[in-house]
Amino acid sequence: MQKLKMLTDDQLVANYAKGSNEAFDALLSRHQSRVFSYILHIVKNRDLADDIFQETFVKAIMTIKQGRYTENGKFSAWITRIAHNLIIDYYRQEKSENTVSADDDDVNFLNRKDLCDDNIEDKIVVDQIHRDVKRIVDALPDSQREVLVMRYYRNMSFKEIADATNVSINTALGRMRYAILNMRRIAEENNIVLTF
Repeated sequence: MQKLKMLTDDQLVANYAKGSNEAFDALLSRHQSRVFSYILHIVKNRDLADDIFQETFVKAIMTIKQGRYTENGKFSAWITRIAHNLIIDYYRQEKSENTVSADDDDVNFLNRKDLCDDNIEDKIVVDQIHRDVKRIVDALPDSQREVLVMRYYRNMSFKEIADATNVSINTALGRMRYAILNMRRIAEENNIVLTF
């Protein structure tokens, strides 16, 4: 293997075409980091990048084994171009799978909330919900409000909350439970609906 590392890419390709699997292993180890980084940089998803990376080298193997690789001293550019084409193919396929015809009777584009931005009515409703939640939270006893704010607005764990408030984790959990029960009670008593 050490001797193979001294060979050029084209020499390794020629050796692999003649049956030396070690030659391909040397090519793979020489180029895998750069090719994978290139793919990951574009697709931004490690699992997808793994799939495209594997497919890239499978395609390279098939091309070399079929004698269709033309030696021009640019193996790295060639393997990157294969990866690039596979990425384009993936996105084309994704786009065609997610395309919906406007002629389709089952799809009503004029009445699809998920296909449009929020309108002014939605913003008013959301603002009202936020005001109602604030009123309810402000009505809680101090110890319950403190735990609720730490948990939901500061994303603190119950251990962090317990440490910050000098109580046990069970006490912090209990305060959260009572805070949620009290919020429900306050909402019901005031006919406040907190869903959108």
